[in-house]
Amino acid sequence: MTFHSAARPPRSLVRRYRTALLGAVLATGTLAGFGAATAQEAPLVIARNLDLDSLDPHRGFCDTCQIYFSAVYETLVGIGADNKTIGPNIAESYTVNDNQTVFTFKLNPAAKFSDGSPVEAKDVKWSLERLKGIKGNPAYFVDSVTSIETPDDKTVVITLSAPNSEFLGMLTAPYTGVVNSDVAAAAGAIAAENDPAEGWFRDNSAGSGPYINGGWKPDEELRFKANTNYWRTKPDIAEVVIRQTKDAVAQAQALESGAADIAMQIDPDTAKSVTSPDVTIEQAPSFNFLYVAFSPGAKGLPAPMTAEVRAALAMALDYDGIIEFTLGGAGKKQAAPIPNGFPGTAGLPMPVSDPAKAKEVLAGAGYGDVTIEAPFPTMNVYGVDLSILMQKVQQDLAAVGVKIELMPMTFAVWRERLLGDGNAITAAFFAPDYFGSAQYVQFFGIYEGTPWSKRSHIADRAPDMLNPREPALLAEALAAPADQQEVAFNAVAMEMIGDRIIIPVVSPNLVLAYRKNISGVRYSVCCNLPLAEIKRD
Repeated sequence: MTFHSAARPPRSLVRRYRTALLGAVLATGTLAGFGAATAQEAPLVIARNLDLDSLDPHRGFCDTCQIYFSAVYETLVGIGADNKTIGPNIAESYTVNDNQTVFTFKLNPAAKFSDGSPVEAKDVKWSLERLKGIKGNPAYFVDSVTSIETPDDKTVVITLSAPNSEFLGMLTAPYTGVVNSDVAAAAGAIAAENDPAEGWFRDNSAGSGPYINGGWKPDEELRFKANTNYWRTKPDIAEVVIRQTKDAVAQAQALESGAADIAMQIDPDTAKSVTSPDVTIEQAPSFNFLYVAFSPGAKGLPAPMTAEVRAALAMALDYDGIIEFTLGGAGKKQAAPIPNGFPGTAGLPMPVSDPAKAKEVLAGAGYGDVTIEAPFPTMNVYGVDLSILMQKVQQDLAAVGVKIELMPMTFAVWRERLLGDGNAITAAFFAPDYFGSAQYVQFFGIYEGTPWSKRSHIADRAPDMLNPREPALLAEALAAPADQQEVAFNAVAMEMIGDRIIIPVVSPNLVLAYRKNISGVRYSVCCNLPLAEIKRD
């Protein structure tokens, strides 16, 4: 697709392209990988672009991971349908000391694993210690845990190194799910970076959730089977399959034809082309967002990517145009790498486009007429095609004299390069793991130990760019009384805006698309799509 030189490319081009493509695939009546509509007893089919990186609950870290882990491994506490209220899950009750450093949980005596054995305190201790010991991406949820005591089989006492007002919220994240320690340990699982059990978790599961592992074929499908020993109300649907369906048009065709029951990544524009009376389409604001990221430590930069340069690159982006072009306007701008509506985001300054000033600054800093490689994963995320997003970014930067060479690649190759030489300019995405702002500081903050201090290669190649103020401000925010947390997290958010490493470009409206005979489809802030709540008439 060729972009016009106007500041906002004509959205009609994309609309006509998608409508024509959707009409073509609908005319055939079939889609590769999908069969005809099946009988009532057939699996529930979900169409989405699988971004799975692991089925090990202490290693995987992705949007599809949220769906899988929350369905297979239950957490101590859960979050309600309002996406804010925390309540019991495996733990039937809990208490917190006054300074929020000691959390005591009483386990539900009825809780049991899929093999029928009881969930015990030792399993909670083992699971959280393994999460910390493996040191994967989700390990930051338990970084502050200093001890886990088990006075009896049904009591767990977790002590933190510092006050943390969000710790209960963090325990709703599916990565903190409880694993049957006897079964996993027998398979070789240990709480260390050299743990050899990832392959076992790929083919097996050991949780207490409503589903168990039904098989994973990378780039093809992920299956779930109902847990026949589930200790609460068993799921209505016995088998679920998430089928690899890369783009919005293919997902829409599968939904309209009946080959899929739910489509998870239809964009608002493609949704307008879905005319079947058998399909329900809903839209609502979401906490998800996509961002452009700059890596000052990436190899091959034409000149230092200073804070001034990063600020100018951010000013070159046409935020309103990006939202219009990628989503037809069905999204919102976002000020910081913390979602709109989360603690600390009220009153933050929204990003501003100023191409003239950006061009002047970049020219003076050695970025006036350069070409920079821009790898990105070829994915459709939250209804946004990253290829379309990056073409718009390419156009915006070209207008200020910076040429970027787009390099589409698979997610796995993109991630490997990100962690290796670095991706000077790229795009990615993030969905919350619970309702709370600390996760964004801990993931996107530019201070020692965070994933993006490493991904931007500031930690290893440009340590003078680290922001030592962020961890101190985060600690203050986590220790602040409830009525002071908004102000405290606002201060952290302002620092992250100033880093100019993570530049949010759009928070898309959420499109829920499903067949009329399906109910219980909703968005969960921790778990993406709660499978056990879905029913089929």
